[in-house]
Amino acid sequence: MEAVMTPAKEIATEKDSEKDAFFRVSPVLEIKDLSVSSYGGKGSEEKRLVKKVNFSIRPGEMVGLAGESGSGKSLTASAILGLLPKALRVSKGQILLQGQDLVNLPEKEMGRLRGKKIAYIFQNYQGSFTPFLKIGRQLVEALRSHDKISKPEAKKQALIWLERVKLPAERIFSSYPHQLSGGQLQRASLAAALMFKPALIIADEPTTALDVLTGEKVLDLLAELQKDLHCAVLLISHDLKHVLKRTDSMAVMYGGQIVEKGLTRSVKENPRHPYTKLLLQARPVLRHTAPEKFAAIPGEPGLIAKEGCSFAPRCPQSFEQCGTVPGMLTAGSFHWTACHAAEREMEETDA
Repeated sequence: MEAVMTPAKEIATEKDSEKDAFFRVSPVLEIKDLSVSSYGGKGSEEKRLVKKVNFSIRPGEMVGLAGESGSGKSLTASAILGLLPKALRVSKGQILLQGQDLVNLPEKEMGRLRGKKIAYIFQNYQGSFTPFLKIGRQLVEALRSHDKISKPEAKKQALIWLERVKLPAERIFSSYPHQLSGGQLQRASLAAALMFKPALIIADEPTTALDVLTGEKVLDLLAELQKDLHCAVLLISHDLKHVLKRTDSMAVMYGGQIVEKGLTRSVKENPRHPYTKLLLQARPVLRHTAPEKFAAIPGEPGLIAKEGCSFAPRCPQSFEQCGTVPGMLTAGSFHWTACHAAEREMEETDA
């Protein structure tokens, strides 16, 4: 039988149709104009640390939040979880979980959602468990705090999930946290996060405290279990390698602002914001010989403009207009950036 070749244009159209259909699915998490501010008390000046952040995550989607340390990634996660420090507050915007606004939700109700509908994987795996109680007891107590089930049934479920994260279930169940390796503890914390079948998982730098190979295995396991549960995942990382390899979509943050977002492949292959370009260039690449000079982002890390684009003081393409906050403009199919320089480049290309 003669093979029938589908024209590339038709394939592209089919893929775009699939994307359109996917983006019409109601998001599990929708962040709208989120701002987080510090407030020192009466008479003190309020300082915005996260500024008008917008993104969403749909069922089965993994979204990466990337950027240098101090860019506002973990602060955004804390706002979603309702765990901001007392000196900070959500000063504007909405955090919608399956349509329910979590901003100003009473702590009692928020407590019911944490662990049950929103799971959190710590970057410090030792923070996931109390050191003085056996892993099994902690898993059983967690299950019974959310569901009215007997101890034997809770133990059965805990053992099933320990097996699903590829651990020797009975031994881990009967062990104290200090008796496990870092990789085993992080897998056990993954079991604790997923055994409630949450709608959303927030993985905040989940491989920071692990060696490279163990970290890769943990992320492989997370991706595998996510497919089974069809849940949404927010992967927070300053390591672009993990974000580019594993996520469907990504957002790049600097100084509390999202400077670029879109489908991961599009952002990787056609970055528009100078900060995104510099981050990609700064990735270490294996070569036979070491380069004479390694790529680096200019300026002092953490230097943020008081007005306008946060990255302007370090940006090699900044100009006078960067003193005003750039709007989010379309940079491609399912790809957006907030950058005056990128806007000027696109206008010159179209002219």
